Amino acid sequence: MRYYISDLKDYVGQKVELKGWVYNTRSSGKVKFLELRDGTGIVPCIFFLADCGEAAYGLFDQMSQESSVRVVGVVREHPKRKGEFEIGVSEAELLGKAENYPITPKEHGTDFLMDNRHLWIRSKRQHAILRVRAEIIAAIRDFFDGKGFTLTDAPIFTPAACEGTSNLFETQYFDEKAYLSQSGQLYMEATARAFGKVYCFGPTFRAEKSKTRRHLIEFWMVEPEVAFNDMYDNMELAEQFVEYIVQRVLKNRADELKALERDTSKLSPIIAPFPKLHYKEAVEIILKENPNFIVGDDFGAPDETIVSSKFDKPVFVHHYPAAVKAFYMKEDPKDPGYAMGSDLLATEGYGEMIGGGQREESIETLLRKIKEHGLKEADFAWYLDVRRYGSVPSSGFGLGLERTVAWICGLPHIRETIPFPRLYGRSYP
Repeated sequence: MRYYISDLKDYVGQKVELKGWVYNTRSSGKVKFLELRDGTGIVPCIFFLADCGEAAYGLFDQMSQESSVRVVGVVREHPKRKGEFEIGVSEAELLGKAENYPITPKEHGTDFLMDNRHLWIRSKRQHAILRVRAEIIAAIRDFFDGKGFTLTDAPIFTPAACEGTSNLFETQYFDEKAYLSQSGQLYMEATARAFGKVYCFGPTFRAEKSKTRRHLIEFWMVEPEVAFNDMYDNMELAEQFVEYIVQRVLKNRADELKALERDTSKLSPIIAPFPKLHYKEAVEIILKENPNFIVGDDFGAPDETIVSSKFDKPVFVHHYPAAVKAFYMKEDPKDPGYAMGSDLLATEGYGEMIGGGQREESIETLLRKIKEHGLKEADFAWYLDVRRYGSVPSSGFGLGLERTVAWICGLPHIRETIPFPRLYGRSYP
């Protein structure tokens, strides 16, 4: 039987065999202590000569940081820390010795850690972050699956851009030109007409030469789409979704958030409904602190921070000027010049975490907008068919996983939110 550290509470008083890696070691007189990690947790293993014998006791000094080892011993409750356990070692074996492990307890520079990302992810902090990431991914799937959505993933290679080609990776697809996907939204609009409620969840790519703390070149995005939903239905779905994710992480990953020293009092108020501002209202807030903002422009990061700082919950900004939105966004017939879309701005200056809205259902309007945006009608023939055969209103949004992880974990930079980040100027390891 294979035993794991996370399950030791069920085996107090019993002898178990654990396999893992040396996280740390220290000695105190005739007692030696090994911190063993196996991916599910870390447990202290106590080497006492009378218990483990000379062979195991002598082997201890060869157990360098990150060496792989096997230990056998009795599970005991920790004498000082309630709810924690330790192993009284009776046998030990060195499986693979690690020589001169490069990441030590001393401070290391960011470039060094990024070059050694394949090893850095073994640290307590990175381990906690990626555990939270895994919980968020599970929450995303459970939320939509639990509401009757069908997962209908979109392709990575796309023949046309969703929002223009300026920030897309172009590639050769045999004898044709193709792009790495920047969004699965157009495909979700098609599958929503087949299944009603759908979502895709996978990697997307943006060829942005940006080195800000918010941007990755490759990131994961979840994009739901619902037939017959309008912009307001869409915002309601989005706020329920974000509440579910945050509250689930607070419940299931409290230990990881504690390890990250996250102030969870900033997350506990994240309960729907969220504040909702018209673009014009948000602009009034921005102009008080940034009088140089040009009315009619999209918001930059400083503008989003100004707006979000006024609330202890994420805040929707809706009805942006249609001119700054994509061709498929529906213009509000009751508020000409403004699009029926919304962005959800995270608290604490983390910026836009959701963007979405209502799609234009009129084929005539779409044809005009495709021409106005300088796009090729032929590239969107299939997309126009979605309107040609039983067109209905629909709405959806996209949530960037990594920015959500950064926000919930309270991280200063997005590079720690994914196991192997792709950044402008960095594609290694």
